[in-house]
Amino acid sequence: MSVITITDSTFEAEVEKSEKPVLVKFGADWCGPCKTMEPIISEIANEHSDIKVCKLDIDPDNMVVANKLGVVSIPFIASFKNGKLCKSAVGVTSKENILDLLN
Repeated sequence: MSVITITDSTFEAEVEKSEKPVLVKFGADWCGPCKTMEPIISEIANEHSDIKVCKLDIDPDNMVVANKLGVVSIPFIASFKNGKLCKSAVGVTSKENILDLLN
């Protein structure tokens, strides 16, 4: 499965109402560390059909959800289960650390 691009307006339907656990990468197109994480996020999406993997570009638009969750640094990677934020990590991290967010 590929990474789903979401926005503030689609966050509720794609994340909060998802029946599967969801991994979301909050980032920005201009962010170098965010770009570094893209291949890892894509790899996770392709290898794990049991989770939904999304990305949300917070700059310059789509700041509502990021503000609500207290995102102050990107990349911000978060796991959600039953629509609720479970765990998160900030900055460049390993695939293993990202997968640990889902446990």
